[in-house]
Amino acid sequence: MTTKTTKKEKLTNQKTFHFVVLPICIIAFCVTLYSAIGIIKWKIDSEKTNEEITDLQESVEVKEDDSNAETTGGDGIDPNDPYWKYIKMNLIDVDFTELKKTNPDTVGWLQVPSTNVNYPFVQANDNSYYLSHSFSKAYNSAGWVFLDYRNKSSLSDRNNIIYAHGRLDNTMFGSLRSTLQKSWYSNTDNHVIKISTESYNSLWQIFSIYRIRTTNDYIRTSFSSNEDYTNWLNMVAGRSKISFSTPVSSSDRIITLSTCYNDNEKLVIHAKLIKYAQK
Repeated sequence: MTTKTTKKEKLTNQKTFHFVVLPICIIAFCVTLYSAIGIIKWKIDSEKTNEEITDLQESVEVKEDDSNAETTGGDGIDPNDPYWKYIKMNLIDVDFTELKKTNPDTVGWLQVPSTNVNYPFVQANDNSYYLSHSFSKAYNSAGWVFLDYRNKSSLSDRNNIIYAHGRLDNTMFGSLRSTLQKSWYSNTDNHVIKISTESYNSLWQIFSIYRIRTTNDYIRTSFSSNEDYTNWLNMVAGRSKISFSTPVSSSDRIITLSTCYNDNEKLVIHAKLIKYAQK
């Protein structure tokens, strides 16, 4: 026996479509549109960032220099430790005159071997501005590389922290993900970070690299005592996913590179000062 759909039932079905199905379709369309706009904006910001990086790297000469260099952090280190090889490496030297004309916030130039990190870094009055502004200070979700506002621009604090977004296109600190790969860390020549500032050029030996759920315990800039600092150094050194066997003590000055590894984790690199030259 066939049951005919009544006019009333048809109207009910139409109302169900309009009040239930149609709003769901509209919401799905809006979500898709929003996502598409986000992807387009991300790509546009990425292109602008790549253009700015290229312009900077082509216009700024990064020279090698080793004049009047002094070493530090070598007390008690084994004669076979790679430290003795690292201190023979050349420093880098950058003239910041033109860079500071473009951006007076410029603090230094940072190089991490076998990554894309070869940029000037800046410092603002907070740790928010350069999360969404480029080196030219234009709004850009890619942000820029910046020194913690609490640190001295001379990098003379015990822990000097440099941040940047971990971009999936490998700009900013995105390429630092490669430091967790064996192909990167098995080459010991990669374990030295080079920095040039207006006042001095320097080499920093990496002693810890790790991923960690988002926390702020590694971004301390002040310590109550040598013991407090030593305990902190032991903590961050003990987290390393790679065995560097690099000794650190309360007499060491370090830099910390911090970036997002994913939505829930940070990628962190710590390195100690081993060589410097006043400019």
